Amino acid sequence: MFDKLEDLLHRFEEILNELSEPGVASDTKRFQRLMKEQSDLTPIVEAYKAYKKANQDAEDALMLLEEEKDPEMREMLKEEHSEAKKSIAELEQKLKILLLPKDPNDDKNVIVEIRAGAGGEEAALFAAELYRMYAHYIESRRWKLELVNADETGIGGMKEAEFIVSGNGAYSVLKYESGVHRVQRVPKTETGGRIHTSTVTVAVMPEAEDVDVKIDDKDIRIDVMRASGNGGQCVNTTDSAVRLTHYPTGIVIYSQTEKSQIQNKEKAFALLRAKLYDLELQKAHDAEADMRRSQIGTGDRSEKIRTYNFPQGRVTDHRIGLTLYKIDSVMNGDLQEILDACTTADQAAKLVKMGETA
Repeated sequence: MFDKLEDLLHRFEEILNELSEPGVASDTKRFQRLMKEQSDLTPIVEAYKAYKKANQDAEDALMLLEEEKDPEMREMLKEEHSEAKKSIAELEQKLKILLLPKDPNDDKNVIVEIRAGAGGEEAALFAAELYRMYAHYIESRRWKLELVNADETGIGGMKEAEFIVSGNGAYSVLKYESGVHRVQRVPKTETGGRIHTSTVTVAVMPEAEDVDVKIDDKDIRIDVMRASGNGGQCVNTTDSAVRLTHYPTGIVIYSQTEKSQIQNKEKAFALLRAKLYDLELQKAHDAEADMRRSQIGTGDRSEKIRTYNFPQGRVTDHRIGLTLYKIDSVMNGDLQEILDACTTADQAAKLVKMGETA
């Protein structure tokens, strides 16, 4: 590990030298590549420098302790040595996590698809609530949300919704939301007071670029039509909605949230690329079952990942055994504690896996 860290430190210094060269800023592609590499290496280099300093502090304190006779000074040096050793252990663990193989999609924007499952109208109502939950969370992160399509019901529910999330590291955070979300409560449509269980499926897909997915023109049919549903002014009066049909997979994409047909077409193609790229990722996950098992819910869309129990006010994430009794704040977008716990559990599982293969 430390040989690799020395190599990364050397590479970081090389990048700084390259960035200081005259004219490097005029080569846009090279400049952006170097800045990205510098940004990726900075947390590792800073942690490694802190680790080396803590090691040096421990050695210095130990050396002085051997020579010191004064009881008070010896006590102080013992404390310094103990603090340095504690820092060394913490920084070593941090460095192991920073050196874990990075998911190549982690820095990408994401496309999220929410679909009502079992439970009829109640499932559609909860799907709409999940959409609002994510919208609040995305706003709290100062990311951007663009709705691609929403199939709304007459009483405020959503049969399905697709939206794009643009933000630094969006996929690295939101990928843990893929799976089946279960709600237990007395439905708003139920007068008998019985608790029902309904489900909603969430799929989180990394946004794919043209270089990730090639779409042949002959494989696509593009239809334009008037938007349907609760549209704003002009939305339902022009042929602005776009439907894409991908013949090889049978995937159909519908985009109608923009007044411009061009913008709807761009969003539809972004969603189609993401779905095709996601199909390839799913195939890779299926082929590497061991790798998928080492991850926290990022491979199997049929996995029940979370239960929202309204009568008891609790949210339980089944993958990591976490239960929080703050359902109201979670539904208002307070997801960070759950997502941080998923990230930590995922890293721990990968560290164990790495230790087994070392």
